[in-house]
Amino acid sequence: MSTNRPEWLDNAIFYEIYPQSFNDTNGDGIGDFQGIIEKLDYINELGCNAIWLNPCFESPFGDAGYDISDYYKAALRYGTNADLKRLFDEVHKRGMHILLDLVPGHTSVEHKWFKESMKAERNEYTDRYVWTNSIWEEPQGMGCIRGISDRDGSCAVNFFSHQPALNYGFFKPDPERKWQQPMDAPGPKATLDEMKNIMRFWLQMGCDGFRVDMAGSLVKHDEDGNGTIKLWQNVREFLDKEFPSAAMVSEWGEPDKSLQGGFHMDFLLHFGPSHYNDLFRCESPYFSGKGDVSEFVLKYIESYEKSERKGLICIPSGNHDMDRLARHIKGDRLKIAFAFLLSMPGAPFIYYGDEIGMNYVENLTSVEGGYGRTGSRSPMQWDDSKNAGFSSAPKENLYIRQDESPNRPTAKEQIADKNSLYNEIRKIISVRNAHKALQSLGEIEFLYAEKNKYPLAYIRSLDDEKILVIINPCDSQVSFECSFNLADEIYSFGGKAVSASGKITCPALFAGFYKIKSE
Repeated sequence: MSTNRPEWLDNAIFYEIYPQSFNDTNGDGIGDFQGIIEKLDYINELGCNAIWLNPCFESPFGDAGYDISDYYKAALRYGTNADLKRLFDEVHKRGMHILLDLVPGHTSVEHKWFKESMKAERNEYTDRYVWTNSIWEEPQGMGCIRGISDRDGSCAVNFFSHQPALNYGFFKPDPERKWQQPMDAPGPKATLDEMKNIMRFWLQMGCDGFRVDMAGSLVKHDEDGNGTIKLWQNVREFLDKEFPSAAMVSEWGEPDKSLQGGFHMDFLLHFGPSHYNDLFRCESPYFSGKGDVSEFVLKYIESYEKSERKGLICIPSGNHDMDRLARHIKGDRLKIAFAFLLSMPGAPFIYYGDEIGMNYVENLTSVEGGYGRTGSRSPMQWDDSKNAGFSSAPKENLYIRQDESPNRPTAKEQIADKNSLYNEIRKIISVRNAHKALQSLGEIEFLYAEKNKYPLAYIRSLDDEKILVIINPCDSQVSFECSFNLADEIYSFGGKAVSASGKITCPALFAGFYKIKSE
């Protein structure tokens, strides 16, 4: 499906902000919109020109804001709608862009739509959620809420029991279960129309698009995704007509489907078939120097070919749902991991704090539905002042307990250290910016990705520019067969690679980018 692609996405480098943990300016222990505004120059100077802002709407915060009670209202703990608009304006003043996190699959039980849907009398919200006709019947393959209202029936949930699933219909409704409505029934159509109204509201206010949560799961009983693809194609038609410059990035994990649905880019997920965890988060990650990259590459190539070699697959350093990158990858290997992340196709996403090597905080009590994810959501560490510069609140009032280790990294010290992770990332971003072949639309061809072996080598190319990338996070010198001359080096970390006798040999803990001549 053809889509209007905003040109800025061609070299977008995203910075993900978890607003409650980023920067607190009013001393309540929770980050806010003004705190983000104050740090926009920091983000820009790192080299990121786009922001993904995690959900910031009114919510009871049973799932950190992914349980929305009003899609049209900013959560007061962050600020007002006017404050959020000012954030949009300040982002744009710096030539940057910002995506809001759209959560179309479910709401909070506190949402007025759900409260109306619980009533026994039919009303305009009766079919806004997936309800069975009987309290004794639960929706197959989904959890449910039941016994909480006068309405007879069980309501499907997407995950947590306080997140009722919105109704976009069933791709193949079971005729024996009359409550399974087709996609074109009035209830599902009204749900989709309201989601468009929400998008329209925020796009008119000035956001640049959306990262869409659970984008591939909206239509139920849709095993091959055809119904959900059709739904998003409908949204794409609306956007092309009214907001052709709006950017859409999906949490889907199947780029061939999401791009067909009209999204511009798709996330690689940390669950499912992507083998993303093989790189950073498993017992022996590739970037720990003791892992395997081959299965990841095979799956990546499969997705790349299915998506017509567009390569619009986003690989994040991490996010609010994953272990911190530094929990498994240490020291210089973090720099090598970023050399990989920032030289792959699609837009890279840097999770706040990953650029300074923030640690996963162990053994925390769950906060706002974080559970094991809570340790990846600790407050940003800005400097050596109280609460690492995050907040003036008493330590016990912070949203999540900070990393209290004496050697915790801070942005201030990393900026001052020319050999820091922060400054290495800045350097790699500047190289990416200088070479279009390394940017989102450059093609990729893997040269060496053997099972249980190092290094990883691939060529990025666009028009007449070709760049060889070599990544070696292991602790020994390695070689691979390749006849390219390495004379034109544009980036290296960890020493020098050498080409001789049809082989390239590179040192331990190494990353290098080389321009090569077209044959």
